[in-house]
Amino acid sequence: MYLGETVTTVGFWVGTLLPFVYLPVFLTGLNSTTRLGIFFALVAFNVLALVVGHDYPGSQPQ
Repeated sequence: MYLGETVTTVGFWVGTLLPFVYLPVFLTGLNSTTRLGIFFALVAFNVLALVVGHDYPGSQPQ
């Protein structure tokens, strides 16, 4: 079960910190198909990470 806890922890922290990666994408602009695709891929990866990290014990209110 140790691997499952590790995956949940990584998912939680990636989902929490990944929005900071959006900033350079916004600063360079979404004026091309490639950059728009990168943005949507980041959002999809962020949603996936949040779903995986949903049961992280540190995220539950006390």
